Amino acid sequence: MEDQAQRAKELFATYYGSFLDMHREGKLAEYKSFNVTRETEIEWFTEMIDRHIRELSIRNWEAVTSLSSIAKNYQDNLMVEKVVSFAARNISSADSIVKLMFAEGMMEIIRSNKGVITKELLFKASKVTIEILEEVISQTLVIDPGHELEQYQLKDKRAINQRAKQNIEAVMDIIN
Repeated sequence: MEDQAQRAKELFATYYGSFLDMHREGKLAEYKSFNVTRETEIEWFTEMIDRHIRELSIRNWEAVTSLSSIAKNYQDNLMVEKVVSFAARNISSADSIVKLMFAEGMMEIIRSNKGVITKELLFKASKVTIEILEEVISQTLVIDPGHELEQYQLKDKRAINQRAKQNIEAVMDIIN
C-alpha cells in the first residue's frame, strides 16, 4: 500500500499534477488506478509549491519554471506572492539571461493564477515583472559563465531586448 501511494505521488510530481501530460505519456490509467483523493492532490501541490519556493535562486531559475508548470494545474495566490517577493528582492543582481527567464516564468505564473489573485496582487506582480524586463532592456548585456545565448534561442543584445519587449506587451495583455 505504501509503495502504491509513493508511486502515485511520484507520477503526480513528475507531471506537476497534469492529467493531460500523464495521458500523453500513457501514465494516466496507472495514476487513476491509485484512487488518489482531491484532498491528497492538493496536499501534494502544496508540498511541491513549498519545495520550489525554497529553491528559488538567481542561480536556479528552474524553480520558477517548475512553479509555472504547477500553476497551469493548480492556482495558488501564495505562490504568486512568494515569487514576486523573491524577485523584487533578488533578481536585480542576476545576469541578463536569468532576469529574462525569471520574468518569463513569473509571467506564466501570473497568467495561470489571474483568476485567484486580487487585483492588487495582479498589478504588483505585473509591475515587478515589467521592471525586471525593463532592466534587461536598459542595462548592458551581462552573461554569467555557463549561460550561452544560443541555449535560449537568442543571438545578441538586440534579440534579448526584442524578447523582453514582447514579454512586456504580454504582461500588459494579462492586466487588461
